[in-house]
Amino acid sequence: MASTKDYRLLCLENPLLDIQAVGDQALLDKYGLKANDAILAEEKHQGLFEDLLNNYDAKLIAGGAAQNTARGAQYILSPNSVVYLGGVGDDKYAAILHDAVKQAGLRVEYRVDAKEKTGRCGVVITGHNRSLCTELGAANHYDLEHLKKPEIWSLVENAEVFYIGGYHFTVCPPAIMELCKQAASANKPLILSLSAPFIPQFFKDPLDASAPYWDYVIGNEAEAEAYASSHDLGITDLKEIAKALANLPKANTQRKRVAIITHGTEPTLVAVQGEDEVKEFPVHELSKELLNDTNGAGDAFAGGFASGIVEGRSLAESIDRGQWLARLSIQELGPS
Repeated sequence: MASTKDYRLLCLENPLLDIQAVGDQALLDKYGLKANDAILAEEKHQGLFEDLLNNYDAKLIAGGAAQNTARGAQYILSPNSVVYLGGVGDDKYAAILHDAVKQAGLRVEYRVDAKEKTGRCGVVITGHNRSLCTELGAANHYDLEHLKKPEIWSLVENAEVFYIGGYHFTVCPPAIMELCKQAASANKPLILSLSAPFIPQFFKDPLDASAPYWDYVIGNEAEAEAYASSHDLGITDLKEIAKALANLPKANTQRKRVAIITHGTEPTLVAVQGEDEVKEFPVHELSKELLNDTNGAGDAFAGGFASGIVEGRSLAESIDRGQWLARLSIQELGPS
């Protein structure tokens, strides 16, 4: 029987305010963006945020992948089930985030940085693609000191499931490792999202340091392929990549690792450590005319999946929840 205590799921990553608009190829070309990608902003991208606000009727949406996941999980779970950690500034953008998460019933414990602006993510929608360009701002200054504050660490000790968004590998790997070790020592499940192809490509060392602690690892086809390529696995077949991820060395041997690869409208692939068969879970069909926006679909999948793990549901039921919430999300604008 699942426990009924509060804040059973604890999530860590980078809170951002999404500045989201429907754009065109000219806008992508102007800032050197790919139609379907996620990158960190460089100098050449600085004008994008104001451009979206001033010229493209942008909407401001509470974002940051794991914050979206946390909101999704809270949507399904009983009230006061999810707490989220990350860093924000002391500004109007942080106030907008606070309002948005309050409406979702999500508890946040932000590290507030008076010197840095709240992080922003420019989201350019073209057709069914989304290009994400992130300026981390205050989210980039999250630190171990905040995690180890007694009032925050007590939330860590209380939590029954941990969710770490891979984008946090660019920010504070020591905080990730503390949560990893806490999960393993207490035999509590830890879910990790690969988040974007650039994480396994350019943040390979901190990612690999955390790998023995993953009980569940989630990635889409592009992230899985980037992992295989950056780790010289010599394979491109998604089922084989899923098996490779599932069978990496593991710290907590009381739990078999599960690797999950989502693939848009193709079946979700699931590999379990030590098992030869890779299971396929067909996605919930949605007619094209109902498809509004794929931004946040992966975050929603992770939220639905995490809610199942928190409630002690079966792997198949947790996958089903993930697909159900992703299907709901892509019918809305932004990670709703």
